[in-house]
Amino acid sequence: MRRKVFAAALSVLLCAAIVCASLQVRHVKVEGNRMYTAEQIEALIFPDMISRNPLVVLVNGMRGKQRSIPFVQSCRVTLTSPVSAEVIVYEKSIVGYVRYMSSNMYFDKDGIVVESSSKKLDGIPEITGLSFGNIVLYQKLPVEDEKIFAMILNLTQNLSTNGIPVDCIRYNSSLEATLVMGNIRVLLGSADEMNGKLSELKNILPKIEGLSGTLDLSVYDPTAQNRMYSFKKS
Repeated sequence: MRRKVFAAALSVLLCAAIVCASLQVRHVKVEGNRMYTAEQIEALIFPDMISRNPLVVLVNGMRGKQRSIPFVQSCRVTLTSPVSAEVIVYEKSIVGYVRYMSSNMYFDKDGIVVESSSKKLDGIPEITGLSFGNIVLYQKLPVEDEKIFAMILNLTQNLSTNGIPVDCIRYNSSLEATLVMGNIRVLLGSADEMNGKLSELKNILPKIEGLSGTLDLSVYDPTAQNRMYSFKKS
């Protein structure tokens, strides 16, 4: 009798194991992604059939095991059914990058280098004109004046708020900024009145779209009644 009960239990467990082994996560919902498409995240999280097994997903989640993905701080994978999962992506906070030894060194709002890559991220401007020594991944950019990081953060946030995409932000030795937008250069000058300068830029851009030249907004004066700015074609 005991042998029959044991055999029956073993058969049930074997069938359950076969069923579990055959299950695959086929439907994946991705949220929080900006630098990667949902399809790219799914391929990186579930690169093969084994990784798509729900038991493997559960065990990896319990162990806190994660795949390393460039520009991604972490991912939370949750099973919503035996064949579906939800992936929440927490991307690294990046405000700009500098070129260093043929690589793009991406840094966050505090100046910490969070990623080194040959990849160029859309929407992340190159920062030029900074003087720095040797760059080490996961350490702060060794610049001469660390107040530049707050200036870059304020500028990039205002650019994003106004929906103004730029290719590059150039700083001179006085920490005055120039925007590079295709064939257009925009002189911003110091960090003073940056909100007003970018608001003016947003209004002017449609008028100079498709042109090549330099727009001077460094003379912006919030108290002026009739504001005039020079645009020198090149």
